[in-house]
Amino acid sequence: MTNPTEEIVGEFGYSFAIEVIDLPKSTNYDLDIIENLNHTYYTIIPKISLTSEIAKREFLIAPLILEIAKLLPVKVNVEYPLDINDQLGGALDYLLKSSQNLIIIEAKKKDIDGGFNQLAAELIALDKYEESESIEILYGAVTLGDIWKFGTLDRKRKHIAKTIQSQTIPRDTEEIFSILIGILSLKPGQSSIKR
Repeated sequence: MTNPTEEIVGEFGYSFAIEVIDLPKSTNYDLDIIENLNHTYYTIIPKISLTSEIAKREFLIAPLILEIAKLLPVKVNVEYPLDINDQLGGALDYLLKSSQNLIIIEAKKKDIDGGFNQLAAELIALDKYEESESIEILYGAVTLGDIWKFGTLDRKRKHIAKTIQSQTIPRDTEEIFSILIGILSLKPGQSSIKR
């Protein structure tokens, strides 16, 4: 998907913008989790060749998701099939679902912008697939393993937003973890988490 994001989403009747997004965050976790994750990252990153998508998924993304699954009652789906029609279909790298919310995580080897185009199409497919109207905002993240960029789909406005800022592992591990926990802890209709 090499076309600009606004053209891709426009084909499906959605708008797009790069914005400052106030993503939900939660601090309802033990800081030892972050210390252990960072210790793992600082220990393994120098020892692992991270030139493939699978290496990034197994050594950078999976440890984060495993800690989330230990902390929250979430269902982690890997390579989740989502086929809406000929234009909207494929496998979501990760779909994390709590009883309140969900998030798509799209892992890429390189090209975060191209990855965001794929994420935008996946968010549109999920919008058409997800019947629960209580979820007003769909969340997604595209990651190269060490670099993370978040996006949202406002279902009422049919608007996709991409965060202007990025986070990196290991520098921003706590912020990434806090955002993922915040999204999965949101209750329907809630737009932010009380700390």
